[in-house]
Amino acid sequence: MSEKHLILASASPRRRELLSLMGISYTACPVDVDEHLIGKPDQVVQTLAARKAEAAALRYPGCTVLGSDTLVSCKGETLGKPKDEADALRMLRLLSGNMNTVYTGVCVIDGLTGKKDVRLDQTEVHFVQFDDQAALRYIRSGEPMDKAGAYGAQGMGGMFVSSITGSPSNVIGLPMHLVRDMLLSIGWEL
Repeated sequence: MSEKHLILASASPRRRELLSLMGISYTACPVDVDEHLIGKPDQVVQTLAARKAEAAALRYPGCTVLGSDTLVSCKGETLGKPKDEADALRMLRLLSGNMNTVYTGVCVIDGLTGKKDVRLDQTEVHFVQFDDQAALRYIRSGEPMDKAGAYGAQGMGGMFVSSITGSPSNVIGLPMHLVRDMLLSIGWEL
C-alpha cells in the first residue's frame, strides 16, 4: 500500500466510506463551489468534480486531490438532491417502475505534476413499482434528503432497486474501480 495521502474534496459520508474500504489514506476537506450548472448530466458532473478538485488543490498545494459529483437522470429529467420532502416525493414518483441512470464525475489532480484527470462513470438502476405510501415512509426516514435522485441504494432505498447494470459503488457516490485506475495512472500503489 502506498504511503501517499489523498485530499477528498467532499463532505459525503458515502464517499469517505468507499475510500476507506479501498484502504486509501485520505483527509476529507469539503469545498464550497458554485454547483448551479445547466447541461447534460454527464457533462455537469465532470465539470463540478473538476471545480471541487481545483478548489481543494488551491488550499492543499502539492497534494493529490480527488473531487466528485453525482447526478441521477430519469425520463429526461436530471435529479440532484431534493430541496424538501415534496421534491423528494416528486422524484420518487418519477423513479417508481422506471430505469434511471446515475452519473458520477471524478477528477484527480496530481499535486506534484499538476496533471488533471477527469472521467465519468454511469450506471443504470431499475426500480420496482411502488405507491406514494411507500415513498412517504421512506421520506420520513430522512435517508433520501441528502442524496441525488432522493434515494440511497446502499440503505433503505435499496428495497426499491430491482437491478443495477454497471458499478454498484457508482450508485453509492464514487466508482471505486475508476478511482483506482486514476490513482494508479499517477503512480499510486493500490
